[in-house]
Amino acid sequence: MSKNNEGIIVILSSPSGAGKTTLVKKISKENNFEISISHTTRKPRFNEIHGKDYFFVTDLEFQNLILNNKFLEYAKVFNHYYGSSKDVIINKLNKGQNIIFDIDWQGTQQIKNQKLNYKVITIFILPPSREELYKRLINRDKNNKEITIERMKQFNKDVLHWKDYDIVVVNDDLDDCYKKIINFIYSEDNIKDVNNLKLISLHVDSLLN
Repeated sequence: MSKNNEGIIVILSSPSGAGKTTLVKKISKENNFEISISHTTRKPRFNEIHGKDYFFVTDLEFQNLILNNKFLEYAKVFNHYYGSSKDVIINKLNKGQNIIFDIDWQGTQQIKNQKLNYKVITIFILPPSREELYKRLINRDKNNKEITIERMKQFNKDVLHWKDYDIVVVNDDLDDCYKKIINFIYSEDNIKDVNNLKLISLHVDSLLN
């Protein structure tokens, strides 16, 4: 954790359906982390609330926010824009609040490239198998096979970015995955486990075949 009074940034990324949003919510409830609420141009799902899950805005509103340099990061994912409010996040970090992000590899790279004066920990989540991922997506997308197939195609691209993260965890058991993430966040040095990286590489190969 940070050795001064500033908050830290923890980023969770994953291919769609691997469970990062569930993990982000679990971490925020049980630890001193506040979730960064993104702006998005996509429509809310049936169980999502404006201002709690996302700030739902129009394409024009989002473009105006980009032009006014209001985002710490933003990206286009599945034809919709997502972005994190810069001023809100920086103010909270300066007050000692830890912020956890639920964003993809594009946004993660933007934050890392800015070389902010805050500790940044990046975590990538993988599904246990390709079959399990498909099952999760088809259930979430209410059996819309076209959407699920599109997400599975994108998975083949997104999963390749696992090497850019500090730690990679397979979400085959939610509680076990959570414990591994928390232990890494609170470790002193956050050093990558070389032996684990070899196993993850083999797992990624199995997910792509």
